[in-house]
Amino acid sequence: MIIGVGIDVAEIDRFAATMRRTPGMAGRLFLERELLLPSGERRGYASLAARFAAKEAVAKALGAPGGLYWTDAEVYVEDTGQPRLRVRGTVAARAAELGVRSWHVSLSHDAGVASAVVIAEG
Repeated sequence: MIIGVGIDVAEIDRFAATMRRTPGMAGRLFLERELLLPSGERRGYASLAARFAAKEAVAKALGAPGGLYWTDAEVYVEDTGQPRLRVRGTVAARAAELGVRSWHVSLSHDAGVASAVVIAEG
């Protein structure tokens, strides 16, 4: 059963400008491992903007409650290249309240816009 669906978009240039202007922003939004590609290189702004959109979409799928921490929703990629979601802390607690047992996530970026769709399933 679908418990919630969230979608979000982020303008890549605007996101990049915010990240450059506010040096501590990356640490508030992402875990260190989310900032890196599997090769160990830093992720580009388009990829990070898509991950930020996914975190926003997670909140929407959970009913947009206050008090969620950005770093309690982690976007990672399986060896197959498929994006996945790992939750902990505040996000896991809200998901448990709603009966969420699995997550589906899709990321995209093109033409200056990053987007994400998240489905919470129970």
